[in-house]
Amino acid sequence: MFEKPSLMPTPRSTVLEDGPAKLYRFHPTTDVALVDAPPVFLVPSMINRWYVLDLRKGASVVEAFVNAGLDVFLLDWGAPEDHDRYFTWADALARLDRMFRRVLRETGKPKASVLGYCMGATITSVHAALHPEKYAGFVNLLGPIDFTKAGHLGTMTDPRWFDAEVVANAGNVSPEQMQSGFKLLRPTQDLSKMVTLMEKGFDPAFRVGYDALDAWASDNVAFPAAAYVTYIQDLYQNNLLLQGKHYVGGKRVDLKAIECPLLTIAADKDNICPPNAAVAINQAVASKDTKVLSVPGGHVGAVVGSKAADKLYPALVTWMKERTA
Repeated sequence: MFEKPSLMPTPRSTVLEDGPAKLYRFHPTTDVALVDAPPVFLVPSMINRWYVLDLRKGASVVEAFVNAGLDVFLLDWGAPEDHDRYFTWADALARLDRMFRRVLRETGKPKASVLGYCMGATITSVHAALHPEKYAGFVNLLGPIDFTKAGHLGTMTDPRWFDAEVVANAGNVSPEQMQSGFKLLRPTQDLSKMVTLMEKGFDPAFRVGYDALDAWASDNVAFPAAAYVTYIQDLYQNNLLLQGKHYVGGKRVDLKAIECPLLTIAADKDNICPPNAAVAINQAVASKDTKVLSVPGGHVGAVVGSKAADKLYPALVTWMKERTA
């Protein structure tokens, strides 16, 4: 019998609570000193649990950053309640900004570096365009920007047959609704997982990673209805962000306002955020220092898979230290 995986291994404290959301600050697990350490703010997706970025020992972006001497904060969006159906995309940006301002207040720094993952990178790109003065650097980790390159998810949400308002009329979009869409991207995935488990399930090294990832993948949250409608209509269906026609709180979002160093990570087998959807941001910003890094794996495996510790984590640490320290 295998023990349950130890998830979220990096020690942390809660710095701020905002509705269901929390801001975490992580503590060093070694003798690494945090005096004058560059602050790094991590923004995961709103519709998945945050701890994909701190899944388990050896498979954790948080752990890699903390062990490198960075001062790491993370926004946990939390799980929306039924009344959060009225929580808008603009509300999400306002919450992100409050958390960001708290990071700067806690560290006494005028700027911080930000890593956004998946939809967290998309919403961070909006925030960075609206508040460029707060950014020392920005990492887009598998976040879609050009939604004309969104692949199968773009096809599924085509306005000719998909009405986001109808989907959201009943309230928050449930995890089951969203997961059914993701499963259509790989309809044989469950069968493939069963076969893999039968082949490798008694290998302890394999099992610890499999069980940790399976626990995270089964722990999903709803998408606030109002925010969902804007996300689908403005971005997936009309690609307004890349065109400079996306508005938040009456303000136009212009990606050209982003001038800080920018690193975009694209995964070669990503069917949720195809590489071309992510790397489009590099041509859209005004930054003079832009870079694209291609890593092996899919949308989640690239971040917590067996190769992440060898390629992704060292590259992230090096980039952060060289450009934003």
